[in-house]
Amino acid sequence: MPNRPPPTAASGRRRRADAERSIARIVAAARESLSRDPNASIDDIAKAAGVGRMTLYGHFRNRAELVEAALTDALRAGDEVLSAVDLTGDAREALTRLLDSSWALVAESTALLTAAQGTLPPGRVRKLHAAPAERVEELIRRGQEQGVFRTDLPIAWLVGVLQYVLHGAAEENRTGRLELDDTARIVTATVQSILAAPSANG
Repeated sequence: MPNRPPPTAASGRRRRADAERSIARIVAAARESLSRDPNASIDDIAKAAGVGRMTLYGHFRNRAELVEAALTDALRAGDEVLSAVDLTGDAREALTRLLDSSWALVAESTALLTAAQGTLPPGRVRKLHAAPAERVEELIRRGQEQGVFRTDLPIAWLVGVLQYVLHGAAEENRTGRLELDDTARIVTATVQSILAAPSANG
């Protein structure tokens, strides 16, 4: 058997670059596949990525790892979009801007979240959503200080309700019970009425 030349730094970098491209392709395929079908299998995702099962398992030991990677990537991409939203000034107006940018992102992550909830421990799912929840919590707290958001209910509960409304709207939209063109307006009106302080409702 002929002796192989020792690996060089350049060949090592090429292998790492190849591996990173392969991982990115698999994660992108997982996001797309799981967004269409939360029950998409390893085989489905490997086929969508254009790789074999052995290649996929070389990067992800099981479906749970792949689901987490897909959800993490979707949340990272969403955070990049939401971090650019102007949240200064009146909290109600800032909330409208945040909801306008959030709801379309949630439409994708709802199916991913369904896959994650059926695969990952609940504590892990909550941890992955910590950053988006903190952004909303900070905005609600500022609205309370401005006197435009209610203070009679816990902030954690209000954040949860907002998330339920967003995910519920995405599901209604997916099943055709809610028209796409109306979704952003309905979501914003619903959340604003839930969060509004009594004086702001009057």
